[in-house]
Amino acid sequence: MGICKFVSVILFLSLFCLPISICSLSSAELAEISTNFLNYAQKPELVKWMVDVRRRIHENPELGFEEFETSKLIREELDKMGIAYKYPIAVTGVIGCVGSGEPPFVALRADMDALPMQEMVEWDHKSKIPGKMHACGHDAHVAMLLGAAKILQDHRHKLKGTITLFFQPAEEGGGGSKRMIESGALQNIDAIFALHVTARTRAGSVSSRPGPILAGCGIFEAVISGKGGHAAIPQHTIDPILAASNIILSLQHLVSREADPLDSQVVTVAKFHGGGASNVIPDSVTIGGTFRALSKKSLVKLMHRIEEVIVAQAVVHRCNATVDFFADDSLYPVTYNNEVLHQHFINVAGDMLGTEKVEDMKTIMGSEDFSFFSELIPGYFFFLGMKNESLKKFETAHSPYFTINEDVLPYGAALHASLATRYLLEFEALSHLSKRNVRDEL
Repeated sequence: MGICKFVSVILFLSLFCLPISICSLSSAELAEISTNFLNYAQKPELVKWMVDVRRRIHENPELGFEEFETSKLIREELDKMGIAYKYPIAVTGVIGCVGSGEPPFVALRADMDALPMQEMVEWDHKSKIPGKMHACGHDAHVAMLLGAAKILQDHRHKLKGTITLFFQPAEEGGGGSKRMIESGALQNIDAIFALHVTARTRAGSVSSRPGPILAGCGIFEAVISGKGGHAAIPQHTIDPILAASNIILSLQHLVSREADPLDSQVVTVAKFHGGGASNVIPDSVTIGGTFRALSKKSLVKLMHRIEEVIVAQAVVHRCNATVDFFADDSLYPVTYNNEVLHQHFINVAGDMLGTEKVEDMKTIMGSEDFSFFSELIPGYFFFLGMKNESLKKFETAHSPYFTINEDVLPYGAALHASLATRYLLEFEALSHLSKRNVRDEL
């Protein structure tokens, strides 16, 4: 019985507890990889090159699935490094490949697209394209992944497998990751990592968490139809503006009165179009917005209730309503961080930056199409801090005044390279456990 009990304990530990390392390198040698990669990324010539790449992309922003010049720049730089790649993937996407070309495979992802916004920041490298701007840091994401590519290519003899570099189009609502998956991008990939710059965290620090990190998301648009007429004789009309106003108020009750307070949800109406004259009641009004939740169950429930409320409230006001959720393209899953990869991230980032600079964060109700990747394979998403009190205030993403602290580019490049390199070295332990995770909420 004693032997059987001992065997049971060993079996339990082997299945559910992460070994310190089953590769040939010690913990100190693994840590040295991280510190060496950061030192390499901080070389003045590499920093200058990443800054130049980022600024070239920033000056020529391109929207989702239109990133042809950005993609061309990426391919030219990969050619100079001698890195093979596949193109096109999902219209403008590029997938580079560093290492042996043999298993295991781990992926690093950067998004490429800009936003339809007019840049309000006056500087030497301001957007040259009216109405388009890199206001979310994707230009920096590409520069850092290309920086990681340089590090990895120059250290390819250390790679115990293959690292794939995903340069992804159309993250900003276009579902570019989904299109890449449909093109076979995840074939043979064991795990995937991605980062995002943030002004909430200090430069030189990173933040993340295990489990849900970003919300699932959907969008909706509704047309409320009534009967237009002169504003002075409303009794001869069926007013869709009044109906739409009451619909918006009723939608707010879905979270305040129907959702569990411990189950974070958001319903926001951000669009209202109706009428063109102050003395004319229009025939119809269009409203639109977004809804967010931290579980698929809550997201689907919100979607059904939004439609019910809009249609029923329209009837109360003698109107008709149609609701469109664009579900095939716009319903994003929860972005979920694999628990085992979280520990891997803590180890790698802690060795590189110091454990005090690896911060635990709260879940954010923003969404990310990285979620399509992490829904299918073990994935990990983290935030790279940019805040520096000695510099001017950094605006949050999607602001026309958004700027990048270019001093953080070496940190992102080195973290990318180190996370992937050490994943390959520790692959047997990490992959064995990460694929055991079960996500009830997805």
